[in-house]
Amino acid sequence: APGKLLRRAIEADRLGSLILYRTPGCGKTSLAEVIATVTRRRFERTSGVLANVQTLRNLLAAAVQRKALDGTETILFIDEIHHFNKSQQDILLPFVEEGSITLIGATTHNPFFFINSPLTSRSQIFELHPLSEEAVVRILRRSLTDPRGLQADRVEADEAALAHLARVCEGDARRALNALEIAALTTARGADGVIRLDRAVIEESIQKKA
Repeated sequence: APGKLLRRAIEADRLGSLILYRTPGCGKTSLAEVIATVTRRRFERTSGVLANVQTLRNLLAAAVQRKALDGTETILFIDEIHHFNKSQQDILLPFVEEGSITLIGATTHNPFFFINSPLTSRSQIFELHPLSEEAVVRILRRSLTDPRGLQADRVEADEAALAHLARVCEGDARRALNALEIAALTTARGADGVIRLDRAVIEESIQKKA
């Protein structure tokens, strides 16, 4: 929200290392995308599922080299950081301590149990909460009219359908958007070429009855 610590830090590009955690679909990766757009630093990303030790070493070496050459700082975003074992996490520690990188880790697991204490002690921990039903409805409405969403597909959904979807997705925006997309892709167009989604169609797509 405006005036809050995290937003002020992002807007001023004064971020320190962060750990973002909580349930899927609550905005951890979206926050990283915001930071990537706003920051004047180099933004690199990887995943705890995909990256191995050599991948990490390459990213860290490149960050050190950039800073030495022209002073460019690097933000390293690691999604699902809890998948890194202790030795992989230990590789990050000296670079975080020296300021060679600013680490942003995202995890669905409690970082105090799944991330090494030296890393958590050098990072700000932000616990994100599941989205409210009203917030999910706003996201769904936006996806129907945004060019990056379903605008070109000419999809309309009634309020009861959106409200039901927001209620059963339990604060997970990704799950809600996936269900809306499935409903749009599997529903026949009307005579006027518009895809209309009602509550019955949404119930089928989310596989949970009212």
